[in-house]
Amino acid sequence: MDPVVAGLVIVAVGLLLCFLGVGSVHLAVITSGFGLGWMLGDLFGASQSTALLIGVLGGLVAWIAVAFVFKLAAFFIGIVTGAVIGAKLYGTVSGDSGNWVLAAIIVVAVAAACGFLADRYRRRALLWLTTIGGAGIVLGGLGRVSPDSLGFLRDPAPGWEQVVSFLAWVALALAGWVVQRRLFARRLGIERDEEPSKR
Repeated sequence: MDPVVAGLVIVAVGLLLCFLGVGSVHLAVITSGFGLGWMLGDLFGASQSTALLIGVLGGLVAWIAVAFVFKLAAFFIGIVTGAVIGAKLYGTVSGDSGNWVLAAIIVVAVAAACGFLADRYRRRALLWLTTIGGAGIVLGGLGRVSPDSLGFLRDPAPGWEQVVSFLAWVALALAGWVVQRRLFARRLGIERDEEPSKR
């Protein structure tokens, strides 16, 4: 598969999660599952096609699992999205170390913490988790689309590349947070400021 096409698919999935994740439980589950599968495959050196296939299978497995445990959907979405965040965090801070033990510890710890946050704070936590996870997927995809100029977003070298990659991740996540708060204010239970009544 063409790396640019694969990268664009990954960017599209990340944008859906980052900017529309709270809008649909199904969308959040499928895109989070895809992102987790793809990021783990990518972190450990899978080919483009294999990483995409792992992503598709991850999305399908996540969606089926939530169908069976729908009462725990927020917790499950939190765990899957948290694993995406953990994988991106590991990729950002570790560079290309390939340390499976450290990766597993970071991914599991962040996934568990995010699962509990999502279960406790529901929509508000999912708003943050979907934007942070989606932004991480987008940056990984952009690194695939243009590896020469944007490759550091996917696999930053220690130093300025890590800083810029992290700041881009934060900026994109904040943009997704603002958009989702506006689009899904009612679903999130955010009361809009009422216009002052005209006298």
